Amino acid sequence: EAHRLETFGQGESLLQGALLEELEDKLHFFVEECDYLQVLCDLADGFVGLGSKVTELLQDSYGGRGILTWGMTPVGHRDSVSDSNWFICRFKMFCKQDFSLIQTPFRDLCRLLNCSLGMVHMAAHSSLFCPLTLQGGLGRRPTSPPQFPLLTYDPSLWYHSSSVLALALDALTVSYRLRNNSVPMWQVADLLAVSGRKVVAAYGAIPFPMMSGGSLPDALSACADALPWKPLSACPEAGEGQCYGQLTSLKGFEGQKLISCLAASPAWTNARRYHGNSRGEPDCLEMFDWVCIGPLRFPRLALQLVSSPSKLTPPFPQIFSQSLDAQGFLRSEAPPPGALGPVISSVPVMTSLQSGPALDPWLSELHRATSAFDIRRVAPSFLSQGPEMAEYQEALEELRLLARCYRDDSSGVMRSSSEEEDDD
Repeated sequence: EAHRLETFGQGESLLQGALLEELEDKLHFFVEECDYLQVLCDLADGFVGLGSKVTELLQDSYGGRGILTWGMTPVGHRDSVSDSNWFICRFKMFCKQDFSLIQTPFRDLCRLLNCSLGMVHMAAHSSLFCPLTLQGGLGRRPTSPPQFPLLTYDPSLWYHSSSVLALALDALTVSYRLRNNSVPMWQVADLLAVSGRKVVAAYGAIPFPMMSGGSLPDALSACADALPWKPLSACPEAGEGQCYGQLTSLKGFEGQKLISCLAASPAWTNARRYHGNSRGEPDCLEMFDWVCIGPLRFPRLALQLVSSPSKLTPPFPQIFSQSLDAQGFLRSEAPPPGALGPVISSVPVMTSLQSGPALDPWLSELHRATSAFDIRRVAPSFLSQGPEMAEYQEALEELRLLARCYRDDSSGVMRSSSEEEDDD
């Protein structure tokens, strides 16, 4: 009956009785060998209610191990209309006007409500929560999906969009999956989840543009003015790139030189000044500091470099630009017109998990969209299996307070939650 799980309450009500006992037994068997826990859960349908109960169960039983939750949201099909949208069609017939631009099917409303409730519940029961989606937003009218310069994917095909997110997830999680020199997941949470900021946004450059036979410092220097990554959580990056903390990972610079092949550039000069290095070339770590932090950004950066790339094997779709070679690096010469590109076997990927002021307007907009209507009149069936009206209103208030945790109204000076409460 998975196709009937449309609302948060439907999924939440499933975890009881025999199903709950079976899940607890299986979790106990597997979790005993785990150092940390990860949860991947649909955020847009009724499974978010089930996932919220599971994260609550994990926190109650294994909270000391750290829980990182990923909320997955597919790119919606804008031409899909549910059966419960019949009243709009009747309204159009009665008014005899063209309301073709109205896009308010019941499933779009459920998507908004499920995302809002799921965000609050899973963030509360996790060490860190990150939405992952190629949708342009989590509201009822999302903007266009992000366009990656070196990808030729079709966002409306879930086969394509899920492949892009799989590449991103491989790089986002690499820091605590390494056999050697790994970063414990609890340290990642401590870096990013400061002062109650448990929600983070993901960004990615898929693939990261590097010239075949070039150097890593030169590839970073080319990104000094504008970082190449795109939103992977439907959250635009802040205009000045400010963030309270970020974890940046780069996979796949194998074969790249670690010393610049070019003469001194403005980016190198700025990097030297930033680090007080008046002689010689800054190393790769100093260049990363300049590119990913810069003089206007908050200096809480954790960096993970992994030389091996992300391997691509069938059935991964060949959705890459013909300007790439088989290893995912930029070719030095453009391919002839009409020539078939090589089969891409690996790609370099750069990702970033960020906690910053950009999450304030993003979460606030989600709260405004959810609070803009009376759910008892517009979608009373959504609450038919829970939550109760008082619990629903409490969740919306928690979403509003969650957004305020990311507010930056102190000229770049981070403030504690208690200082913010004193301003109310």
